Amino acid sequence: MIPQIHKQGSNTLGLLHYLYGEGTHEEHVDPHLVASFDGMSPDPGRDASVTKKDLQELLDQPLHLLPADQRPDKHVWHCSVRAAPDDPILTDEQWADIARRIVAATGIDPHDGAGCRWAAVRHADDHIHIVATLVREDGRRPDHHRSGKRAQAEARLIEKDLGLHRVAPGDGTAAQRPTSAELHKAKRQGRERTAREELRETVRRAVAGATSESEFFNRLAAAGLLIRKRAAPSGDLLGYKVALPDDRNKDSEPVFYPGARLAPDLSLPRIRERWSADGDEISSTGTAGRATPNSPSPARRRTASAAWTAITVVEHGDDALAAAHIAAAGEVLDALAKTSAAHTRRELRDAAFAFERASRSHVRAERGHDRALRQAARDLVHGGPALGRGEDGATTAMAIDMLFFLITATAHWHAKKGHAQQAAAARQAAEHLRSAYQAAAAQPLAVLYQRGRRLNRPLLQKQTALLRAALPELAEPILAEPGWYALATTIADAEAAGHDPATLLSDAVERRELETADSVSEVLVWRLRRLADLAADASGVPDHRPAKGPSTVLPAASRHASSGRRRGEEAAGNTR
Repeated sequence: MIPQIHKQGSNTLGLLHYLYGEGTHEEHVDPHLVASFDGMSPDPGRDASVTKKDLQELLDQPLHLLPADQRPDKHVWHCSVRAAPDDPILTDEQWADIARRIVAATGIDPHDGAGCRWAAVRHADDHIHIVATLVREDGRRPDHHRSGKRAQAEARLIEKDLGLHRVAPGDGTAAQRPTSAELHKAKRQGRERTAREELRETVRRAVAGATSESEFFNRLAAAGLLIRKRAAPSGDLLGYKVALPDDRNKDSEPVFYPGARLAPDLSLPRIRERWSADGDEISSTGTAGRATPNSPSPARRRTASAAWTAITVVEHGDDALAAAHIAAAGEVLDALAKTSAAHTRRELRDAAFAFERASRSHVRAERGHDRALRQAARDLVHGGPALGRGEDGATTAMAIDMLFFLITATAHWHAKKGHAQQAAAARQAAEHLRSAYQAAAAQPLAVLYQRGRRLNRPLLQKQTALLRAALPELAEPILAEPGWYALATTIADAEAAGHDPATLLSDAVERRELETADSVSEVLVWRLRRLADLAADASGVPDHRPAKGPSTVLPAASRHASSGRRRGEEAAGNTR
């Protein structure tokens, strides 16, 4: 349940005309009164003999208790209360009780016998509007200080009492939600998201890895946005507004949104904080190039390495440094979504969209220490769109895998700080990353699996023994996973490249949680291939002494239980 306190106004009748009217897009259905200060107020929605003027005069009557020069200019208090999308449709009686609780909690009508006059109007299934006059029956002004926070606190109790969706408490750092008018406009125009949300996403992508104002505004223009800049008399740039070319108001003029209205961290001063902290340490041109078919994809490898390092900072570092890395992780997700291949694009876009809420809190970020992640975001943008196959596709899976654990660490960090909304947003982003990973990893893991199935028996026995010696607590679960063959191949590749596999395995699990992994063996595949600088795409790598006789080839993504049993039996047999 989401209460929202709107700006105070001076025209009670004008607000009633809107509430009882058809709405800006004819979205109002059966407007009627559900509750009022005395329970007997006239309802122009259900009584044809009553006018909106009658209701307005009744509500505003306490104003006349004050001399004209003492009446408040902004005497109209307006609060909307909206149910969550997955809540059941509430009855008028339930909405009436909710309205009485909200006006009591906010100080509008505290049940002391002389509260403000108010009325609650319902014109949709999922919300009501409460209108009140900010003069009490005894002529005094109400104590409605911090009424927004008080309404939110009461909403949490209402959710519990009525068994409704429990909304995580906020901390004032969330981006502004789309208004009802914006939602209806998007629906009417067939948009998946509102103009506000599309602009927020586009501006965030333009910020990702940018190092100067000129680059930022060039990216906005390249994305097709209309831009208005606000300058001081001296010529110094103070701010900016953006609009979608096809988002127009009733006068056919573009609807512009200031950066700060899209999200608190998208104002020009807040964006400048990222650039001022970068110094000269972020490459102005980016270091990533397009990957050739059988070479590493530098941008995605750099992303994986930066995410790997950032996990330790978020889990064990100073709060200000952790906050900076979390914010920069948002840039990386935006850049990865922008440059993703078709089969991962939707999930990566949804991950970035969800994580936006997790990228801010009241913990002030100490910028400058997040350069590696910001450089990774820049490299991704300059590297261009991923091919979705070969080394591009495999290193994308590697990067997503590392980012999943970084975002999971972020969720844990926010939860420990009591940032409920941010923790929930990070968990949601992690689930989208999980889905994106499955799409990206299926092909490269299948190649590794096939090579693992062709390993000769003595070599597979050796890898099994090595695993049990290096990771005794994890070995048996790993040996039962479908990804064991891909890991066995990776261990063999690392050893062939001159590395000590036992050391790599120890480094891969040290201080990095694995509890949230669907497949520990797959996680270790990507960590080892990154640590050993092995090609992520192993399709061109020769086998290690192929086994004699035919072998059955199954894709790693199939996850059949029968193959899992077969692997466990085979691993056990290899040590006998």
